[in-house]
Amino acid sequence: MYICPVEYEIKPHQKLNLGLKEIWLFREMLFFFTWRDIKVKYKQTVLGFLWAILQPLLLMAIFTIIGIALKIDEPIPHPLFSYSALTLWLVFTTGVTNAGNSMITNANIIRKIYFPRLIIPISAVFTSLFDFLMSFIILIGMLIYYTYTGKVHVDILKFLLLLPVSVIITAVSTFGVGSLMAALTIKYRDFRYVIPFMVQVMLFVTPVIYPISYIAFPGAKYILAINPMYSAIELFRSSFNGQVLELRLVAISLFFAALFFIVGIYYFRKTEAYFADLA
Repeated sequence: MYICPVEYEIKPHQKLNLGLKEIWLFREMLFFFTWRDIKVKYKQTVLGFLWAILQPLLLMAIFTIIGIALKIDEPIPHPLFSYSALTLWLVFTTGVTNAGNSMITNANIIRKIYFPRLIIPISAVFTSLFDFLMSFIILIGMLIYYTYTGKVHVDILKFLLLLPVSVIITAVSTFGVGSLMAALTIKYRDFRYVIPFMVQVMLFVTPVIYPISYIAFPGAKYILAINPMYSAIELFRSSFNGQVLELRLVAISLFFAALFFIVGIYYFRKTEAYFADLA
């Protein structure tokens, strides 16, 4: 009896392929990495998960004092203005920082077994989104309070529509930049020192402390819109700040969010074959 031979072709991953099918097959490992990172982050802390709430609250208090001292004219109360941005901004900063160092911190397991390497930066994004869920509870309370006192009007339908959009933009931006930093850091260890500096600089070019309308020079607004987090924060706030969105600036920010996402995946895929050797 003749048996037809079966041929298998082994090919490298396409550079712009997320490999969602393979990631789904390794979903239990993705859950393991995410849950492990959450537990390690709050292990042996007295307040535990409350730090996910206290961090944006403390930053909100500092930024509110700065806003009042500098007499920054914000369309909504200072605490709500800064806290609403911080809930998303901290997803980006913690996600990029953790993803950037993730390939080095997981070097031992990378050398031992095979799994989709993109799982590691993805888990860093999921971990930061967990913190967002905790801090978001406080934001809802603030919106209810300021609505009750008549200081803010919340467009409920717009809020429900733009909330997931803003979170997706934040997650995509975080994953794109985080993946790029992860691949660069494992090859050039200098980026371990670049990432914290980059995050600090980006805070001052993101509308967290001040509204972009506060910028007098029109050309500077377009430069600030290069920041992918601009669109996420402005879309999120638009449902309760009573301001008209500058769609051109939002479009620029969305373009760069997509660009960072594509570049991050491409460079990560291009270099991941060498991760075990470099880690």
